[in-house]
Amino acid sequence: MVDVDTILASIGYAGSLDEVEALRVKHLGKQGDISALLKTLGAMSPDERKVEGPKIHALRESVTEALAERKAALEHAALQAQLASETIDLTLPALETPRGSVHPISQVMDELAEIFADLGFAVATGPEIEDDWHNFTALNMPESHPARAMHDTFYFPDRDEQGREMLLRTHTSPVQIRAMIEQGAPIRVIAPGRVYRSDSDATHTPMFHQIEGLVIDKGIHLGHLKWTLETFLKAYFERDDVVLRLRPSYFPFTEPSVEVDVGYTMVNGKRVVGGSEGWMEVLGSGMVNRKVIAAAGLDPDEWQGFAFGTGVDRLAMLKYGMDDLRAFFDGDVRWLSHYGFSALDVPTLSAGVGTAA
Repeated sequence: MVDVDTILASIGYAGSLDEVEALRVKHLGKQGDISALLKTLGAMSPDERKVEGPKIHALRESVTEALAERKAALEHAALQAQLASETIDLTLPALETPRGSVHPISQVMDELAEIFADLGFAVATGPEIEDDWHNFTALNMPESHPARAMHDTFYFPDRDEQGREMLLRTHTSPVQIRAMIEQGAPIRVIAPGRVYRSDSDATHTPMFHQIEGLVIDKGIHLGHLKWTLETFLKAYFERDDVVLRLRPSYFPFTEPSVEVDVGYTMVNGKRVVGGSEGWMEVLGSGMVNRKVIAAAGLDPDEWQGFAFGTGVDRLAMLKYGMDDLRAFFDGDVRWLSHYGFSALDVPTLSAGVGTAA
């Protein structure tokens, strides 16, 4: 018979977890001496099993309990020794935890909303899945207009209840129509949001962002338009030397229409908005066409106004030095870590709408 006192004593003298494990294998393992005793029960008579069985099971339980207690004691001792030897320097700064950042598009959207809010503009929104009447017809773009071509516009196979074709909006101009119909005049709104066109290269993506502005009132003229755009661009680029040049152009929803160029200077081989070393186009604008005003249910003999539109992505690229529009949508965390903004960097006109990345 195995001597239980000898086994328990050896467990109590074990000085490491490895020794405890070795004793467990020696006594309780498949080839252990206590395991061997358990196997002998099968060869005993019923009367012998009644006598010897409880003794062997009690032995196994005693050894199992002793091993668990010794293991716990050794683990506790090791932990206490580790705590006694290790120290924490509370004067050191805490490890920096990963932080998310605001996407540059979202940042620029906030900057633009802040600027135009100071100029008295409200923010208007509308559906991204639009019908062709709001997206084209109401904006004086007839069915023969090339912008309606399948290779330029994402159409849906379904039509609305009035039989009108449905599509992903190609600009935020339909928001202007909806705002005029719902609010009437006078009105002063900006319409930022996502738009979709079948186009993709370094400066174009199938989905991008636009911001358009609309002013409808009495006595509005091109002078109001130029002042508004000049004030907006100076505030956005945070420079007082922003110079504008208005060139005659054509848009079906404005008449007269003008392309707006902004002056730039070359700094370290890159174009920087400000000055007049050269010119680059930044937005389109003009006086709202009479047909558009009438389509919105207003009297063009009583009301007139101006509208403008530009790409938010392009404004972000110009201000923050990005050179490929596709990077905005790649989802590269490294790019976002470089160009992204802290969630606490809320743009304000008093502190500066452009915050450091």
